[in-house]
Amino acid sequence: METREIIQKLRTKSGMSQEELANKVFVTRQAVSRWENGDTLPNTETLKLLSEIFSVSINALLGSDKKLICQCCGMPLDDEIISREKDGSQNIEYCKWCYADGEYMYSNMDDLIEVCARNMTDAEHPEEEVRVYLRNMLPQLDYWKKYKAIGGSGKFEEFKQTLINEINALNIDGMPKVEKLNALVGSYVNLAYRLPSGQYVKFLSDDATYLGNQLECEFGGDRCFGVLANMEFIMVCTYEKDGADPELLIYKRR
Repeated sequence: METREIIQKLRTKSGMSQEELANKVFVTRQAVSRWENGDTLPNTETLKLLSEIFSVSINALLGSDKKLICQCCGMPLDDEIISREKDGSQNIEYCKWCYADGEYMYSNMDDLIEVCARNMTDAEHPEEEVRVYLRNMLPQLDYWKKYKAIGGSGKFEEFKQTLINEINALNIDGMPKVEKLNALVGSYVNLAYRLPSGQYVKFLSDDATYLGNQLECEFGGDRCFGVLANMEFIMVCTYEKDGADPELLIYKRR
């Protein structure tokens, strides 16, 4: 179904006239009529209101042919990965990897390409092919078109550099100096650590986004260092391949 059909169906099912729906979303009756005729689409803020009124996702309102994508990385925005503002409200322009708690996570396209290439490369899509695709696709997205206006102040890069300096100041034996921090979603890095009692505990939130990196030990061996941080803490651990047998080294409040 198209958006025009979906809105009309939801409105009639709810027993509302076009005028009544218009009043609820602060537009004119003519605007609702144009949506249902397929002449225009509701804007972002109105889509949020319609989503709440009809208790459906924004993607459900748009229909499969107009699925939301992240305007920073191009990832399709399923409901569970839509980013959120500091007050918990959705920001349907970005995924939670690219925008978290009111902050844009990438100010350098090359950094984003490095992260995406690692996750998108497979047998059917070799790394170089993925990189070429990203270099052609990313400049077409809204974030990179208007980067200087919304993310180019350098404040977030300054924050990342502050974290890097604090992590390196820990002088952990065998751990190389951190040179870069990437945006990492909690569900991918929230390892379970074994307590002396035999129980396992996790310290992170699966839904949050953190800054971090993986570093090979300077002394060799199979274990890697994992570094994670945000505005509240710095965390350093070691683990084997695919996060196996993790050991927490440092959890430091900032």
